[in-house]
Amino acid sequence: MTSRRNFVKKASAGLLVAGASSVFGSPRVAHAGSLSETRHAPVKDLFKIGMAGFTFRSFDIDQTIQMLDRIDVRFLCIKDFHLPMDSTDEEIKNFHAKLAAKRITGYGVGPIYMNTEEEIDRAFAYAHRVGVRIIVGVPAEKLFGYVNEKVKQYDIRYAIHNHGPEDKYPDATSIWERVKDLDPRMGLCLDVGHNMRAGKNPAADLKRYYSRIFDIHIKNVTEATGSGNTCEMGRGVIDIPAFVKMLRSVDYTGVCSLEFEKDGKDPLPGVAESIGYFKGVIDAI
Repeated sequence: MTSRRNFVKKASAGLLVAGASSVFGSPRVAHAGSLSETRHAPVKDLFKIGMAGFTFRSFDIDQTIQMLDRIDVRFLCIKDFHLPMDSTDEEIKNFHAKLAAKRITGYGVGPIYMNTEEEIDRAFAYAHRVGVRIIVGVPAEKLFGYVNEKVKQYDIRYAIHNHGPEDKYPDATSIWERVKDLDPRMGLCLDVGHNMRAGKNPAADLKRYYSRIFDIHIKNVTEATGSGNTCEMGRGVIDIPAFVKMLRSVDYTGVCSLEFEKDGKDPLPGVAESIGYFKGVIDAI
């Protein structure tokens, strides 16, 4: 079977989900991109496909779980609007039980913005009670030393999220330079879309900084400038096949979580297309 046929098979599955209900809008069409025409032996990837909770910011956790199940995504980075930071132990237990019923794992929490030591204390205590080993965070620059002590205390990895040219952490390099001499559990959540908006190549930065990249937010954007916006993964300027090849080259073992910022009130068509495209690329190269 040719790689092109395998790609279409995978991507079509995503499109079928997207078009399954008129409630969520009309299906869209993904591009194939620069895919190899020769099918090689199946690759057992070390990385996993997940979802950033922010994608479903307009939906409660029950609706979110339903959509994750429909697109066959089994890893979720938890946002506090789905599991509040002041949740009781019983509420946390029930939350995990809901996920487990659909074979979904909440693998991390965040992004969480932290501007004071008290907010850092709260975030680490929250992650510990939720039972995850990674926090996606955006700390105030003056607090890096304090965060560094907390990762030692809790043995939880801290992945700083880059947010493009408007942000104090625009790209992977801006974070690497701040964490490279700190505890090895201080690292990055590489947002490939914002990295591209900051004018940096996501695959090249993955190669440079993979030893400190603990989480990845996958997406595509319309332009490699600050004016770029999130779009379906097969339609933007990021070379997704090249990025997948780099994930394999550096043996990335974390989660690639789709963060789909477009269509917040009606995300499922674009999410399904993007996940279908990403799975198709993985299967085809």
